Amino acid sequence: MPRIILRTLLKMLLVTLGVFVAGVAGLALWAGSEIASPERRGLQDYHREFLDNPAAHGVGLASFALKDGTPCVMCAPHPGGKPGARGVKVREQLVQRGITLAEPGKITGTLVLAHGRRGRKEDYLLIAERLCAAGFRCLMPDLPAHGDHPAAHAGYGVLETELPARVLTEAAERFGFEPRPAGLLGISMGGSVVVHSAAQADAPWRALVVIASFDSFTAVVEHQTSKLFGGWSGPAWARMAGAVYRMRSGVALTDIQPGRKAASLGMPALIAHGSADRVVPMSAGRRLFDALPAGIEKKWIEIPGADHDNVLITDFPIYAEVAEWMLRHVSAAE
Repeated sequence: MPRIILRTLLKMLLVTLGVFVAGVAGLALWAGSEIASPERRGLQDYHREFLDNPAAHGVGLASFALKDGTPCVMCAPHPGGKPGARGVKVREQLVQRGITLAEPGKITGTLVLAHGRRGRKEDYLLIAERLCAAGFRCLMPDLPAHGDHPAAHAGYGVLETELPARVLTEAAERFGFEPRPAGLLGISMGGSVVVHSAAQADAPWRALVVIASFDSFTAVVEHQTSKLFGGWSGPAWARMAGAVYRMRSGVALTDIQPGRKAASLGMPALIAHGSADRVVPMSAGRRLFDALPAGIEKKWIEIPGADHDNVLITDFPIYAEVAEWMLRHVSAAE
């Protein structure tokens, strides 16, 4: 073969290799950056409808910010008001379960709710409507790098460990209520946040609910990259994305291990997961549950047919389960 042809083929090979390497680097840079700073969602129409007329949902709302600038919303039962349609349904389900409820409008405890990745505090308004109907005041912060939070990077619980307790303390001081009894609820990324918070030595929480979350964030990232690039290359892609994430946030993916934190919990914990979750496999939620100490009261719930995005909107009565758990363990009447 003439040398000129060999040189041409070699150049083509080098160019192709360079394009491939650049593509790999570019995708890893994008993935790591997306993990650190997910695209923020603005207010949705259903958020605005709720915010414009909270009384129609049986609640009152108050917006506030923490000293560090974290935006929050407090959602509380409307004094003397009538629960909204979703709240009425949950109360009926609780009565059917033999639960004795306080009259509508009475507050028996406070819950801090942590949203999922790419979420914002207003995503929990419809959840709060149901929990308010059961007698709880709900506090909802925007997590770092989400909603209107001023921080640029998400820590998936590592950087937000103290945030839920500060939300509770500062809200109680601002609005003049007793901070305890209190409980935590988190979904997906928010589940990791609340597990980290609950594992604090001086944690003020009486009970915990985690929905569609995980024991190890590295395993979730590897699951997603393997789906995109194949099982043989998924872990390598995850490592590259993790290196970018660490450069952006200062947190290693391997540091995000709520399963390890769960092992030290000393409060009742309910873990729920959809059986058809394609984002965070149900096995990850089950491992989180299995990591809980044997000596605490704990409950595992499998939501039949639920995927990650519809885990709260199937026919399964998950809100009644959550409300009953919180009433049993958080309510001041207990």
